[in-house]
Amino acid sequence: MNIAKVIVDVPASSINQTFDYSIPERFQEILKPGMRVIVPFGPRKIMGFVVDRVSESSFERLKNIIDVLDLTPVLTKELLDLGKWVANETLSLSIVALQAMLPQVLKSKYKKELVRMTDEKLPDPLEYLFAGRDFIAYEEFENANLSYYQLQKAVQAGDLSVHYQVQSKVTKKEVLMVKPARETHMMEEAFIDFPKNAKKQKQVLGYFIENTHPIPQKEVLKQFQTTNQTVKSLVDKGLLETYKEEVYRNPYNDEEIERTTALELTEEQQQAIKPILASIKNNTHDVFLLHGVTGSGKTEIYLQSIQDVIDKGEEAIVLVPEIALTPQMVNRFKGRFGKSVAVMHSALSAGEKYDEWRRIHRKEVQVVVGARSAIFAPFENLGIIIIDEEHETTYKQEDQPRYHARDVAIQRGQNHNCPVVLGSATPTLESYARAMKGVYSLATLNKRTNDQPMPHVDIIDMRAELHAGNRTMFSRKLKESIEHCIRNKEQVVLLLNRRGYSTFVMCRDCGHVNDCPHCDIALTYHKNTNRLKCHYCSYEEIVPSICPECNSDLIRYFGTGTQRVEEAITELIPEASLLRMDVDTTRRKGSHEKILKEFGEGKADILLGTQMIAKGLDFENVTLVGVLTADSMLNLPDFRSSEKTFQLLTQVSGRAGRHELTGQVLVQTYTPEHYSVKLASEYNFLEFYKKEMGMRKKFQYPPYYFLALITITHENKVKVIQTAQRIVHLLLQKVNQNTVVLGPTPSPIPRIKDRYRYQCMIKYRNEPDLRVYLNKILDQFSDDVRKNNLIISVDLQPYHLM
Repeated sequence: MNIAKVIVDVPASSINQTFDYSIPERFQEILKPGMRVIVPFGPRKIMGFVVDRVSESSFERLKNIIDVLDLTPVLTKELLDLGKWVANETLSLSIVALQAMLPQVLKSKYKKELVRMTDEKLPDPLEYLFAGRDFIAYEEFENANLSYYQLQKAVQAGDLSVHYQVQSKVTKKEVLMVKPARETHMMEEAFIDFPKNAKKQKQVLGYFIENTHPIPQKEVLKQFQTTNQTVKSLVDKGLLETYKEEVYRNPYNDEEIERTTALELTEEQQQAIKPILASIKNNTHDVFLLHGVTGSGKTEIYLQSIQDVIDKGEEAIVLVPEIALTPQMVNRFKGRFGKSVAVMHSALSAGEKYDEWRRIHRKEVQVVVGARSAIFAPFENLGIIIIDEEHETTYKQEDQPRYHARDVAIQRGQNHNCPVVLGSATPTLESYARAMKGVYSLATLNKRTNDQPMPHVDIIDMRAELHAGNRTMFSRKLKESIEHCIRNKEQVVLLLNRRGYSTFVMCRDCGHVNDCPHCDIALTYHKNTNRLKCHYCSYEEIVPSICPECNSDLIRYFGTGTQRVEEAITELIPEASLLRMDVDTTRRKGSHEKILKEFGEGKADILLGTQMIAKGLDFENVTLVGVLTADSMLNLPDFRSSEKTFQLLTQVSGRAGRHELTGQVLVQTYTPEHYSVKLASEYNFLEFYKKEMGMRKKFQYPPYYFLALITITHENKVKVIQTAQRIVHLLLQKVNQNTVVLGPTPSPIPRIKDRYRYQCMIKYRNEPDLRVYLNKILDQFSDDVRKNNLIISVDLQPYHLM
């Protein structure tokens, strides 16, 4: 099998296939599927993934592979198959699906190094090549024409390691180490004869006579209050030796995480975990929906299930939805499983992500906790996959490949014959409907583990507040309750559901609103910089003092951004100390953890934030949760708006009264009669499920119908409309008569970054050949896409319709 099937790194539909390349003799023994190679492609040399090795090709004259980038596959056989499945499911390019599984570092330009990992003698050709050095450039090995097979064996044995040195960013962290260069008795002789005026050198030498193990040079300098020159002098005398040692960047290195043991489970928890443990024991693929109220102990079930998996020598993936949730979750998992846990989420630096990925790839950990992309962790012996807060829309990727982590998890669960656990206090209607049908197994936790009651929820009609003369954003009851909490040294969480409404500037004379010149959306006012910004294209301008349309100076700010709420609290309750947690205050690395840590330590009375504070946070002193605008999402053009409102209100209500203190929730709304608000206040998921399912059935939405959303964008509005009309026409010729094709219509935001946007939606129950039809339609427009900057995107499971 001397021919490799390669998917090349050219993201174009016309290239979306495998290409055959001849494998040169020097790579015959080492090349495996899942490795990356450099191949000639036209006049260029580009990267590609080997997906198979075959003996024959339908082409006579094949080009040779130029170079092999890996000595061990970066993608397992299962991940290669999974990439093919993802590409097919999401109508994505194969190369895009495969790239999504790797850390960014492995997609960059880099140099390779071979690093010696043992003091034992290497095979003679490699020993001569290293010539006493700790590492060499990979090019030295290639230029020496040595055996790649022998090198691969040395890497597999752990004697050598391949490190990637990215040219744009450092990908491995190295520490300068110091160790003795001679035998102890020779060091002692040198110590006796050492000159008296070299006091620091003598102290350092004395230390290494007593302690022969290497330590970081930084520690030597700190311990003896000396400089690099002291160490250099001892190195020059041949007494000490310095070398670089690679260390992993650990994003949680500075945190002392207390180790924990398993808690005693309640009767409900025991009943819920029993079938999960049976599935782990029997190596069966089952999907469990763990529906438990906030504080019911879902995480402890995750932890004890994983312990069984680890005891079997298998591995676990745990997905969490928000960056803000990860630090607390990581502490729970690292506390239980220690160094066996790797973390993967977007707040990590590129280097930290790379290090965590390598720990998994090298089988140094058994548990991964992370956000959406952690579902592609390169485990080969999975025993369980857990998705916490499974209802969260962040599990859906909005760019290609547009996969949903839940679907990928279930596919991997099938591949590994292992259970998948979906946990939530407010599961998606789709998941709950599958549980009702018996597709998933349902386990329910109705009580909090500490037997604390769910906090009482009061709905406050803001229309009545307005009629009573209260024009502030705080109802009288909410203001009084905040003051009461502060007097009693208790804490408050305030949620501003800002999605759909941000602060904008309007002229009160003529009604002019400052819009983005490149997007059809109002600019958002940021008080700290006194500028108006577009959150879609980053355009910004200074706030006008007079109206650009009518020259009036009656400029007013509308809406309720978190910055305005912060100001209003300071004016109304000046004694309150406040921490704000939103996109603006959490841009810096580690800012999430810092804010939550300060609030947990009682350094602020109030935590004000957007959706990121609604989930997974657990503070024992929080007794009041206030929701400022409960119904802002209800006005968005999204069939899931009621479901999202119910989920958010239920989740944020669960932040109060989780420990000994009694909790209270105050929900401010202009639509108190809406069923999603009313039923959330009663924690009545089942009634909401029945009501919302009736609405979905009536208007033909999931889970009764499947959806596909096609979005067309271009700088020329006429071209967008014509293309959209042609696509709808082609679809109507192919789909069956029960399938509904809506549109084309302008997108809810009809222009972004000077590109006009139209969309059409397909609603269907049974359309087995839909992917075939859509692929043919995309092929018809491929020239236009390639030459004229037309973009046609297809989302087969849309979660955001904007």
